[in-house]
Amino acid sequence: MDRGPRHCDAEQVYDYDVLVLGSGPSGQKAAIAASKLGRRVGIVDRRDMIGGVCINTGTVPSKTLREAVLYLTGLSQRDLYGSNYRVKDEITVSDLAARTQHVIARQTDVIRNQLARNKITMITGIGRFADAHSIWVDGGSGGRESKVSADKIIIAAGTRPARPGSVDFDDRTIVDSDGVINLQAVPRSMVVVGAGVIGMEYASMFAALGTKVTVVERREKMLDFCDDEIIESLKYHLRDLSVTFRFGEEVAAVERHQTAALCILKSGKKIVADTVMYSAGRQGQTEDLALEAAGLEADRRGRIEVDVNYRTATDNIYAVGDVIGFPALASTSMEQGRLAAHHACGEPAREMHQLQPIGIYTIPEISFVGKTEDELTDANTPFEVGIARYRELARGQIVGDSYGMLKLLVAPDDGKLLGVHVFGTGATDIVHIGQAVMGCGGTVDYLVDAVFNYPTLSEAYKVAALDASNKIRNITRIDG
Repeated sequence: MDRGPRHCDAEQVYDYDVLVLGSGPSGQKAAIAASKLGRRVGIVDRRDMIGGVCINTGTVPSKTLREAVLYLTGLSQRDLYGSNYRVKDEITVSDLAARTQHVIARQTDVIRNQLARNKITMITGIGRFADAHSIWVDGGSGGRESKVSADKIIIAAGTRPARPGSVDFDDRTIVDSDGVINLQAVPRSMVVVGAGVIGMEYASMFAALGTKVTVVERREKMLDFCDDEIIESLKYHLRDLSVTFRFGEEVAAVERHQTAALCILKSGKKIVADTVMYSAGRQGQTEDLALEAAGLEADRRGRIEVDVNYRTATDNIYAVGDVIGFPALASTSMEQGRLAAHHACGEPAREMHQLQPIGIYTIPEISFVGKTEDELTDANTPFEVGIARYRELARGQIVGDSYGMLKLLVAPDDGKLLGVHVFGTGATDIVHIGQAVMGCGGTVDYLVDAVFNYPTLSEAYKVAALDASNKIRNITRIDG
């Protein structure tokens, strides 16, 4: 429940008006938003973690790795030049790491410059609560501990991969999603435990590199929040890259041997692989924050509960980003940070926009916004489907993508867009056209009448809109 904004205590003098714990996407945007509102702002993080997990071990490295894989393998060009086409025959980890380290270094510089330009003080170290208005900062490496105070504190501590206690991780043979980017060699075989977003992104990347990948998932399907048709297309293409799926299976034990690992499933199956990667969800990084000193607590997954304005149970403390749980995306975390900072600074409260796109960087990539067919069917909401396939577009042929598709879900009575689902090259970019039309209350008629650049993948919107409109017209003619 919203408790309304609280203003600074005129009697108390603090070091900062707003202090942010963590410099990931949500922390950065919170700090910058508060600074733009004229507040004195500090941000606490380790020297080697500027930009948070997003920049250093998560989103940016994994997506950079994906681009390096696509380029070096020549995978996206094989429709044009044949299935044996390669840019480089023997791809090494150093080939992949070079691009990743370059991007991380550049992005870190960008973040430092943004914080400096906005006159945000960077406090280097690990923070923990002394009380609701004070933070102890451990500088590490023999540096002494210091104490800073703030009127408002925003927790943006992020998450780390959850590690089951029964698994003997060694960051070489048995790794988590943070450790996989530091492998010393491209494995010949890999078992990916967990068919969630992160698991499927890495499974597709290593499969593209030629690694024989087996995905083990205890549920009966993967990415069950996505459109079924698109997930079937993804499975088809991953199987074409020799990925094996073991759905409805659980790992009972992993034995580490000198040169490989032996995965034993509860069904009795045994799988030998060079590397086993666990993708078992994320754990909030709250255990070292001394939350109890500020009157707070986290759940068993390290997550902090907040209200609609991202305020915690302690009035002057907010929490944003992955540490508060779903949807735990860099995109939504940034917006949470901005909104929390505005509320903390007494600005009028605003809620997160309801239309939030989901982007999944598998190979090929997936993105969607709005409802799925299953959700609309369960809600007894009528809809018509319009589909455009990349192979029908000149641009699809030019870029060598013959499998991509765009699907529109349209309300037959008023033509409003109910959902947009994209699979293939540029999916995470072109989904925003549909998001903008939906957000502005536009209809399928807008897309039918709009003129798109030619040749582009975005032209798929016009093709899909015409497909849906023609179906609706035919039904209306017969029904009427």
